[in-house]
This record gives sequence, structure tokens and C-alpha cells, in this order.
Amino acid sequence: MSSPKKSKTRTIKVDYLARVEGEGAMFIKLAGGEVKEVRLEIFEPPRFFEAFLRGRNFTEAPDITARICGICPIAYQMSSINAMEDLCGVSIGGQLRELRRLIYCGEWIQSHVLHAFMLHLPDFLGYQDAIQMAGDHPDLVKKALRMKKLGNEIMNIVGGRAVHPINMRVGGFYRVPTRDELLTLNDELSWAIGVAEELVHFTGELKFLDFEQDYEFVAMRHPDEYAIIDGRLISNRGLDISVREFDEHIQEEHVRHSTALHARIKARGNYFVGPLARFNLNFEQLSPRAQAAAKRSGLGKRCNNPFKSIIVRSVEILYALELAQEIIGKYKMPERPYVEVKPKAGTGYGCSEAPRGICHHRYTIDEEGTIMDARIAPPTSQNQKTIESDLANFVRARIELPHDELQWQCEQAIRNYDPCISCSTHFLRLHIEQE
Repeated sequence: MSSPKKSKTRTIKVDYLARVEGEGAMFIKLAGGEVKEVRLEIFEPPRFFEAFLRGRNFTEAPDITARICGICPIAYQMSSINAMEDLCGVSIGGQLRELRRLIYCGEWIQSHVLHAFMLHLPDFLGYQDAIQMAGDHPDLVKKALRMKKLGNEIMNIVGGRAVHPINMRVGGFYRVPTRDELLTLNDELSWAIGVAEELVHFTGELKFLDFEQDYEFVAMRHPDEYAIIDGRLISNRGLDISVREFDEHIQEEHVRHSTALHARIKARGNYFVGPLARFNLNFEQLSPRAQAAAKRSGLGKRCNNPFKSIIVRSVEILYALELAQEIIGKYKMPERPYVEVKPKAGTGYGCSEAPRGICHHRYTIDEEGTIMDARIAPPTSQNQKTIESDLANFVRARIELPHDELQWQCEQAIRNYDPCISCSTHFLRLHIEQE
């Protein structure tokens, strides 16, 4: 197919783009052979979670915020719990903290497997969806589904159920699992660790578009571990703040073309959260096995190509599986499933590393524990400006491509981020206008 003429007006529409979570649209305006405007339009109606948290008891926040997402409910639960415990002066350690890391491993496993091998991999192998891909690669799809099921089972045992778990609470858990319950996962974890290593190698052999970018990566950093449930917020350009300082450095803005807020670092602009950010900032804290697998895949210690995020997610799957097995191997059932947390008036801040990046919460409660104000900054909201920047830079270098090829590659550029616009039907419209 020949390239379109620069002077010709062209429009590309995709009524249903599968493999993107939620409803949105993309608009690209080209004029004189240049990119004039790029918008990632999110038009789903506001869901008002922050509004209807007001007036509820602080202990209700984990169960309410879990409903924000069916794919990563633990992130919302954990961040809300962290905020309430921060406010009330409570620190959870020992086996209760380890159980929190374990259930988060379950979420990382099931979410990363879903995206990497069901939603993202078809792009690289030339299929429209995972159903078509399964016809030619049945063993690969079966392994991925089995691994996802394992992640769900971890969440089920620790959290009470796999979707919107009900067992997490401020101060700990309503019930803690027995050692025997957790040991039922061990054989499957051993199998999955071996398969995960294979999948890291497999993804490393894929063909990737050349798209190296200079990002400001932002992720959590913990002094003793690859940060998942807590830590400070750092970047590769000098940001190093406590979770409580988020509002001082990060600003959220409303833009006309999106019902989701755009976030930026006040001093500089857009930034990038998620697996690529964690990998670049905390590579040395991955397990030796995960580090070795990453190096064998060709990643090295740094990666600035978002198309290679599928490899990074595979590395994090391997790490989460190893960590889960390690936690279970050392597990001793705590005497009590939770510690009492008494409310006090003030504002608390919490953050954790959702599969897609940092999920920040802020709550103000009164002396009786009633929530007076709530603010939640999801990962995809924080990545929106960077996604738009990627699209502009990506199209600028490929402006002469035929429409169908450009459309396919732009869709993939969005899927690199595993955007969770919402947990509803997948839908994206792409509109390209050229003058």
C-alpha cells in the first residue's frame, strides 16, 4: 500500500479496540506533514468514588475503593489502608505485612499475565486477539491461563475471593490463612516459576519497534526490597519524597478532552509510572533469578523502550512468583489477624505499586473516624500526559505510513501502558485528521 499524500485529509476510526480497559478515543491532527495535535480522550462519565467516600467510616474505605477496579482491587485497598494507618499512627509489621505482600503478588501475577499474554502479545504475533492467537499457540495460552489462575488463587486464599477481596482491613485482616492453606500453592508456584523464566526468554525474542524515549520515571523505593506495598517516591531526575509530600510535588489538572485528571510534576511536567519505572529505578532489588532472566532477555539494567514493557512485565511475574513462594515458605500464622486502629482527626496519605504504577490516596477524617475528604490518583491518570507525548513522538517519525499500519502501531503504543481507563467494556476510537 502506498503512503498517503501529505495534502490529503484522512480519518481513521476504530469503533472497538479490544485489549484496552475502558472507553476512550484518540485524536491526531496532521498538517503540512507535521503533528499538530494529539489527544487521548477519556469520555467515560465520572464515577464519583471520592465523593461517596465522604461521610463513610474510615474502616469502610478498603471495601469501597476495591470496587474501583476488578483487575487491581488490592492496589486500591492497600493504598487506602496505608493512608488510614498513616493518619492513625499505626505501623504493621511481621507476618501481617508479609501477607499483604503475598496478596499483592497474587494481583501482580494475574494482572501482568492477563495484559502481557492475552492483551499485548497478539500485537507482536500479528493477531487481532488472544482467541485467534490460541489457535496457533494453544500451549502458550494454556500456560498463561494457568498462571493467571494461580494469581487469582493467592488472592482467594488470603483475600477471601479473587475479585474485590473482602478480607483486608485497616490494621490487618479479618482472618489469616493457615500455613496448610498456603502450602497448597507451593507445587503450582514451583511449576510457574520455571514457566515464567521461559516466558521472559520468549518475550525477549519478539521483534520491537525502535522507540527509545527520555522519560522521567517515578516509582516507590524501599531500602530492603523491591517496593510493592510501601516506600518513598523517587525518580531518575532527582525526585525523592515521602508519600505525604505527593501533593507538594505532583499537580493534577483538568483538560477539556478527558474526564480523568492529568498529572504532572510541578517543576518539570509529565512522568511515567508502572513496570518500566520500577524496573529502571529498582533493578538491583529484584531477585538474582529475575535479574539474570532480564539480562538474558537482552534488557540489561535499564530500558527506555515502552514496547519492551512486555518483557519487563514478564520479569515482574517471575519476581512475584518467587516472592510468593518465599513468603509462604517462611510463614507462621500470627496470633491475631489484626491490630486495633483507633481513629483520630487529621489527614493521612497512602501509596502502593499497582501493576500499572503508583496508586496514591489521601483522606481527611474527623475524631470519630468519618471521612471528610478523599483524593485518589490512579496510575493511568498519572500516565495520560506521557501517553500523549509518546503518540506525538511516535507518529512524527512515522507520518508517511499507510493508515492501517499507522493505526495498528498507535494502538500498540497505547497498549504498552496497559491503560485501565475503567473496568468496563474495552473501547477506543482513533481519529486522524490531515490538512
